[in-house]
Amino acid sequence: MSISIAIAGAAGRMGQAIAACAGEGFTITGGSERPGSPLVGADRGGWTISDSASRAAQSAEVWIDFTTPQATLEALEQLKLTKVRAAIVGATGLSPQQELQVADHAKRIAIVRDRNFSLGVNLMIGLVEQAAARLGEGWDIEITEAHHRRKVDAPSGTALMIGEAAARGRGAPLTDLRVPPHDGQSGPRQPGSIAFSVIRGGGIIGDHDAAFISDEEILSISHRALDRAVFARGALAAARWAATQKPGLYTMRDVLGL
Repeated sequence: MSISIAIAGAAGRMGQAIAACAGEGFTITGGSERPGSPLVGADRGGWTISDSASRAAQSAEVWIDFTTPQATLEALEQLKLTKVRAAIVGATGLSPQQELQVADHAKRIAIVRDRNFSLGVNLMIGLVEQAAARLGEGWDIEITEAHHRRKVDAPSGTALMIGEAAARGRGAPLTDLRVPPHDGQSGPRQPGSIAFSVIRGGGIIGDHDAAFISDEEILSISHRALDRAVFARGALAAARWAATQKPGLYTMRDVLGL
């Protein structure tokens, strides 16, 4: 049975990747772009780009959204006017208050909310948590991430997920263990702390590394995205799974049964 989907930011990099990967088992019924975009009204071969989520999703079962926090929240509000029963939310940079707003929408539809939809990344997160639980404070944790020059938030949502997994492994919230970036006369490192480094440049899709560093050895757990399709395929897998779920807030760990 084919699942009907609508894509937010349909002309963007992720929107185009999702459309390209949505083969057998999916029917694209619409897509959206910001009001005023010259692409509004464009025919994409059976579906049209609209300037409103409610129009774009009029015939859709699942809404897929990798846009900005504010655009995502506005779209979720408009989806109340449609028959959409599930949404895939991959925007990064949401504030705690905005995350609560997403959770509120999950009371009426199934929402898979995550900051990375790659299978490999989600497996990496599980491994980082296990390593942090088994390696003591004598092992410093350094998380490094690299993305393209156009990315506006730092550290990336995925890097923060990795940091949160490491903190869980050490039995404390990340807010308690995270230290500022190394810069200037910062003094000796605090035992058990978790630090982040950020690289922005060129067209890097997404590289993440978690290094556990002791006086005698280094354990590194890393992931490199070679094609944006890895996230698109994960989002489509989440859409297929969410289409049959009850209202609620889910993550890729639920989708993958991890």
